[in-house]
Amino acid sequence: MKDFTDPELCAAIAAAESPAWSVRAAAGLRLAAADRIESVARVLGGLLLDAEDTGVTSDTAAALLARRDLAGLRIVLAARAVASDEGTADQLTAELDCDPRWATGQDGDELITQLRTLASDGDPEVRNEALLRLSRLR
Repeated sequence: MKDFTDPELCAAIAAAESPAWSVRAAAGLRLAAADRIESVARVLGGLLLDAEDTGVTSDTAAALLARRDLAGLRIVLAARAVASDEGTADQLTAELDCDPRWATGQDGDELITQLRTLASDGDPEVRNEALLRLSRLR
């Protein structure tokens, strides 16, 4: 997925507005795999904050975290920081807490390094969420 002229990307963006939770969840999976994820970050944020079904939140967050990069983690932290619906906030917390990288030492170190980087992010909400996660590790 290259840019907004990519038909698959455009279809996934449109699917993010579907009334069907399964279609929105599938859109989250496709968008999370985008090469230039920053270009669809707003749509992904909306899927993470889906107030109608935490399945959409869960699938999208898991796909973003599976990228194992700063961009995916940043989008999940940004959504968690502003989640006002308790179910959605709890689901995002669960996805962050259950990231498979915590299961092994090396991968956990990778995640901690990314959190430390995001602890100085320009977005105060991302920064605060990263700092909160790091404080729980101590």
